[in-house]
Amino acid sequence: MQVILLEKVANLGDLGAVVKVKDGFARNFLIPQGKAKRATETNLKAFEVLRAELEKAQAAQLAEVQQRGAKLDGLTVQIVQKAGVDGRLFGSVTNYDIVEALKAQGHEVERSMVRMPAGPIKQVGDFPIQVQLHADVLVAVNLSVLGES
Repeated sequence: MQVILLEKVANLGDLGAVVKVKDGFARNFLIPQGKAKRATETNLKAFEVLRAELEKAQAAQLAEVQQRGAKLDGLTVQIVQKAGVDGRLFGSVTNYDIVEALKAQGHEVERSMVRMPAGPIKQVGDFPIQVQLHADVLVAVNLSVLGES
């Protein structure tokens, strides 16, 4: 299925690109999320009319997200979990725990934005994680996991 992208989608294309994607991806994700429309003649004409307005809105959104990213960049988040004497946690620290800790500090982040390259953390220590606020904005955050006996 061919769709017109209404915003930049990572690993797919920029605003206004006409791309061919699998039918299920378009029907179940892109179209319901408002990220794309079917590439029909009428939709192409309607998109060209609204193109400048969409680009302006996307630029404003990107500027706002970059401002939020500047506040988050280099931030240290501390999470206290129960741990044994060898430093292994009873359980693990997941993206949900990180989101809750960021909310406590006044930052709004969704679980899907948190990138944990090594998966859930099961040790006490300091770990670098990333928060992807936007397709173009990736922010580094330091996570400090402290053990509680």
